[in-house]
Amino acid sequence: MDFFGFYTGKIFDAYRYLGAHVEEQGVTFRTFAPGALRITLIGEFNGWQEWEMNRVHDGNFWECYVQNAHPGMMYKYRIYRQDQSYVDHCDPYGYGMELRPNSASYIRDLSSYAFQDDAWMRNRTDCKERPLNIYEIHFGSFKKPSDKADDWYTYTEMADILIPYLKEYGYNYVEIMPLSEHPCDESWGYQNTGFFSPTSRYGTAEDLMKFVDTCHQNDIGVILDFVPVHFAVDGYALTNYDGTALYEYPHQDVGVSEWGSCNFMHSRGEVRCFLQSAANYWLTEYHMDGIRMDAISRIIYWQGEPARGVNHNAVEFIREMNRGLKTMHPTAILSAEDSTSFPNVTKPVSEGGLGFDYKWDMGWMNDTLDYFRTAPEYRSRDYHKLTFSMMYYYNDTFLLPLSHDEVVHGKATILQKMSGDYDMKFPQARAFYMYMYAHPGKKLNFMGNELGQLREWDEKREQDWDILEYPLHDAFHHFMKDLNLIYQTHPALSQKDYTADGFQWIDCHQEERCIYALERRASQERILAVFNFSDQLQEKYEFEVKDTKKLTILIASDMEQYAGTKKYTTMNIPLQNGKVILDLEPYSAIYLQMGI
Repeated sequence: MDFFGFYTGKIFDAYRYLGAHVEEQGVTFRTFAPGALRITLIGEFNGWQEWEMNRVHDGNFWECYVQNAHPGMMYKYRIYRQDQSYVDHCDPYGYGMELRPNSASYIRDLSSYAFQDDAWMRNRTDCKERPLNIYEIHFGSFKKPSDKADDWYTYTEMADILIPYLKEYGYNYVEIMPLSEHPCDESWGYQNTGFFSPTSRYGTAEDLMKFVDTCHQNDIGVILDFVPVHFAVDGYALTNYDGTALYEYPHQDVGVSEWGSCNFMHSRGEVRCFLQSAANYWLTEYHMDGIRMDAISRIIYWQGEPARGVNHNAVEFIREMNRGLKTMHPTAILSAEDSTSFPNVTKPVSEGGLGFDYKWDMGWMNDTLDYFRTAPEYRSRDYHKLTFSMMYYYNDTFLLPLSHDEVVHGKATILQKMSGDYDMKFPQARAFYMYMYAHPGKKLNFMGNELGQLREWDEKREQDWDILEYPLHDAFHHFMKDLNLIYQTHPALSQKDYTADGFQWIDCHQEERCIYALERRASQERILAVFNFSDQLQEKYEFEVKDTKKLTILIASDMEQYAGTKKYTTMNIPLQNGKVILDLEPYSAIYLQMGI
């Protein structure tokens, strides 16, 4: 290992030296603990008796070779502090961990699985000019084998369950909430104890590799949630690892996050190498196609509060990590969950940016959902909440998210957020989703949104699949499937997401009628999208279209098969002297393909 690079925060492969490494006749264990008085190794291979570890290199690293250790065995480091007390710790760089409440690390051989995804990896892109339709899931609650909270399908079982669903319903990427080991189910993986350990809830490291490989062989990319801001407070993990604040801040005012977890001290080179090695580890060893980085506002600003100022050391860390990751994995996707207006989040580092490929458009999400929560009689007042996003849209490379955060903790599900009673929520939700898919930017939907789910997400229960027995939900489910497939197969909806010639407002000044019309373009396709978000029939809405002789309906939200009220006898819309005249049903949307 490049020790100077480790101390200065320059390397991305610290996990290849630190941790437990399988060799021909045994296993070498190494850990970094400069503040420790002494460290002993305990595990299954020695009957959990203490074997002394030796100081190596400059005395800050500790090492022990065990001839009779092999993959699958458990181990811990017993770290003695300067006051002679000790704590048994899992391995910060361990490749596997026991399921909570147990805390030992597992020896894993990462070379035991051979990927068969060469074609996928060779042709992979960042999807800037392609459809990117992401299905976000919590691995343990998409479907469950039983009603028990801690009964889960394995990584390999989920491949057989999830992949056919994604393919049938038009999702080409899956984003998985954090899979690194975590002790508290309710944290959903966002308070980690094992940053290099795939959670044993669902199987082994090899099982996860096989899941990703199978996704790739079915043309589905895999993005993993990654948490570079904070970690769990559990004493067996990173907290006061060597008897000192090795990974965290020593001061409580910035050392504790709003979630009660410990904030990483990003000014330390050793911490930078730990985090960027973890990110590189998931991309390299598991062939992940991207990393979604959580809570980037807490990287940019102290405690996520702009009033406290920019945390320049943390910002420099994220820049250099992204620079290194994109150098090693140029086609991998790096996306930021960032709710701030900090500039240039998606500009390359070479141009002064933070180096992300995508930024979640939280402004679009909040404004749009607020608009649809509003009763229709007030939507004229709020009309330009839906036009505002295009005022700043080209400042960054945005992705439109409807994530797990929007369907928990009393926020209501996406369908519930629609104004009005049960029957009126469905036509609004269909129109809302057609607006989302016509708006520039890649798409992300959390599991259950496509069912019109009415119960907030609960990590202990699977999705309410039985709700599809109700006609409105079944129709909505099929509507979402058709909309996804249209998005996948019509380049006008994705090819020019980030160039100004890919989008144009046709009409955004129908405040009293709550009508919007826009055009999306690709090199060889043009699509018109027209919306009526009022509760009134809007008759004879007229607008002009140029260089078009033919209009064909691709999808309309009020079609009978989607539980709408309109039966379309023809899919062609006539032009009258270069103008289109439409009768728009209440809460409706329509896509029209323009032909020459």
